This record gives sequence, structure tokens and C-alpha cells, in this order.
Amino acid sequence: MPTISLFSLVLAVAPTARMVAQLLLIGFALVYIFETENALIGLAVVAVMIGVSAWISIRVIAEDRRRAFGRSVISLGLAGGVVLVFVLFVVLRISEPWYQPRLIIPIAGMIFSSAMTAITLAAERFGRERAAGASYVEARKAAWTAALIPQINALLAVGLVSLPGMMTGQILSGVDPLIAVRYQIVVMAMILQSSGLSVAIFLTLSKTENI
Repeated sequence: MPTISLFSLVLAVAPTARMVAQLLLIGFALVYIFETENALIGLAVVAVMIGVSAWISIRVIAEDRRRAFGRSVISLGLAGGVVLVFVLFVVLRISEPWYQPRLIIPIAGMIFSSAMTAITLAAERFGRERAAGASYVEARKAAWTAALIPQINALLAVGLVSLPGMMTGQILSGVDPLIAVRYQIVVMAMILQSSGLSVAIFLTLSKTENI
């Protein structure tokens, strides 16, 4: 019993320690990145986000991970990139200079992290359905539905069950709640769109693959 308890404690502490270390490191890095005026650094950070999120998203896939990684990179890059550009230049209408790491990096992080989770859920369900003998269309439908459950639940619960992180942070910092609500609507919409588009592209690219 003590051995099991110690093992459980290690399993619980290890991810937490990793999370704290990662946040501390990125905190120091962002201080430098936000002060730079080099657009290439901001683009490099976004590229790293895409690569890392693509790699994490395929962790449920056991076979042919190289092709799965390629499909995930394409899906995240296309869908996330389109949504990111739309939010920055159409919704927020950022002024000169066109690159502003203080805006681009946090928004890109929300877009790619949500799309990453959606692809993971889609890949897991799609593979399970195909292994059970389902056709591509049947497996795609089940995977699509499963992948978007977190986003749909969040849309249904927001304001009634939960106040999302961005909205809560803005309210705590003294921003007018109505302004915080507007930003939160943008965030919820961009997360749903990036997740849906990423999953759609990923499943389309997986049509001839057994993942």
C-alpha cells in the first residue's frame, strides 16, 4: 500500500513539476521576445508552437507516426494560420508594426493548443472506429463529433457554469466586464473555428491512411 501511494504521488507530482518548469522558462523567454522588434523571432515562436502541438497531438497514434505528424502539421498550420491571421488583422485590426509578439504569441497559443487537443481526440476515435471495421465515412463522423465535444460543452457552459480564463483575468485586472465579454466571445469563436477546421483537414488527409 505505501508503495502504491508513493507511485501515485510521483505520477501526480512529475507533470506538475514539468508544468512549473516550462512556465518559468517561457516567462523569462517572453520578456526578451516581447521587447524585440524582429518579426522573424515571432514567426519562429509560432512555428515551434505548430511543431510541438503537432507532435503532442499524435501521441495516441501507434503506427506510421511520421505521416501522422505531417498531417497534423499541415492541419494545424493551415487552419490555425488562417484563424490567427483573421483574428489579428480583421477582428483586432492590429496597427503598425504588423507583427506584435505581445498579441501574436498568446493568441497563437490558444489557437494551436485547442486545435491540438481536438486532433488528438479525433485521431484516437478515428483509429478505434476503423479498427472496429467502420467505414471511412462512419469513422470520420464519429471522430468529428468526439473531437468537438470539449469546445461545444465550453460554449454551452460559458457564463452559466464557468467564467473562462481570459474573461476572469481581465475582470480581476479592472477591465469593464462588458469589454471582457467581447474579448471572450472572440476567443471562444476562434477556438471553435480552429479546432473544427484542423480536425476537418486532418480527417480528410487521413482518408487513405489507417491511423
